[in-house]
Amino acid sequence: MSRTLDRETISTKQQKIANLARKAPSMVLTTLAHHIDLMWLEEAYRRTRKDGAVGVDGVTAEAYEAHLHANLSDLLERFKSGRYRAPPVRRVHIPKDGTTKKTRPIGIPTLEDKILQRAILMVLEPVYEQDFLDCSYGFRPERSAHQALGVLRNGLMDMHGGWVIDLDIQDFFGSMERSHLNAFLDRRVRDGVIRRALGKWMQAGVMEAGVISYPERGSPQGGVISPVASNLYLHEVLDTWFEHEVKPRLRGRAFLVRFADDATLAFERKDDARRVLEVLPKRLARFGLTLHPEKTRLVDFCRPSRRRQQAALPQRERSFDLLGLTHYWGRSRKGYWVVKCKTAKDRFSRAVRRLGQWCRRYRHLPVAAQHRALSRKLRGHYAYYGVIGNSGALSRFLYTARRCWRKWLNRRSHAKRLNWSAFERLLQRYPLPPARIVHRAAVT
Repeated sequence: MSRTLDRETISTKQQKIANLARKAPSMVLTTLAHHIDLMWLEEAYRRTRKDGAVGVDGVTAEAYEAHLHANLSDLLERFKSGRYRAPPVRRVHIPKDGTTKKTRPIGIPTLEDKILQRAILMVLEPVYEQDFLDCSYGFRPERSAHQALGVLRNGLMDMHGGWVIDLDIQDFFGSMERSHLNAFLDRRVRDGVIRRALGKWMQAGVMEAGVISYPERGSPQGGVISPVASNLYLHEVLDTWFEHEVKPRLRGRAFLVRFADDATLAFERKDDARRVLEVLPKRLARFGLTLHPEKTRLVDFCRPSRRRQQAALPQRERSFDLLGLTHYWGRSRKGYWVVKCKTAKDRFSRAVRRLGQWCRRYRHLPVAAQHRALSRKLRGHYAYYGVIGNSGALSRFLYTARRCWRKWLNRRSHAKRLNWSAFERLLQRYPLPPARIVHRAAVT
């Protein structure tokens, strides 16, 4: 009961912060750290993921929780007095596309860093949620990728298509300039205790292969505080610029949908899209950002007509990807042109590759255990890619999963091979979940 009351108390405090920020949108907040007390840290610890990789200090959640009250009390005292020292972030590289050719650097903070970052995030989030625009959907409470996809689809349908800038920022997290980020923070939050902690995390350095380096730019991807920092950066650089400076100068309708550093800009007129595409690199360059020269492109996404059908463009030139889904024009069951989505080719290949790797690695587990794990993986795949119009890709993924499972079951030993008839009987006993559409309202 006391834990429930604590959460209600924290929720009430957050609501007061939000109300103050909403009523005074131009006010600079200088006193926020007093909200962070021991109860606040305990809630931050509860919200912190416990099964993640350990940081440079090697402290696990189990070891920290053994003396949780004493550890959190000490952390709170060091944070308030300024004695807290942010340790380096441990950097690891994970495959970017399911292979070892391309990797993405991920920073792993220590558990104490995660707790304190979560606590500060719980203070900053109510403030910036009043400032962020509706076009932003990434890492925000009560917002999701499927809401962004639904808004994008509905906007394109309302305009009968148009011209789309498929925007890709090259190495966004590694390119943010801290001087600009500090300037953006100054406009709203100048609490000395919180800003001191944020500055320490930015200057903490990165440990890789036992060597510590201190990058002059960027924010380690993977930290709890990174999403709100990235949202703030692009809110100032892209969102407000597009809404307040670009749209009033356009001749036709336009809108922006952004999820973290993935963004799509849609225009009713081609000349408007070309003008924005010309000035966009200059705008980003002012803040240290660069458009990816190969991935950023202008897409003719106008609704097909009889004239356009006769000289159809290749599908890549009349479609674009956002959040793992390829958007294209297709016929509905009633024969109307509608914007459809399907699993992006690279995401489908990555999912199949990872599924095959799992089946190979765990082929010696009992069949019942394999079935439970594969069922969870398939349901997770459907939970994200199960959008209207994507039933074909979901069915192909289920078919591929069945073939892959049979392949590696046949490699468990030199016993009699499992032919398709025997495998079908096995599937009757251990059926894999059928492909299903999960997100209906989000993209209708």
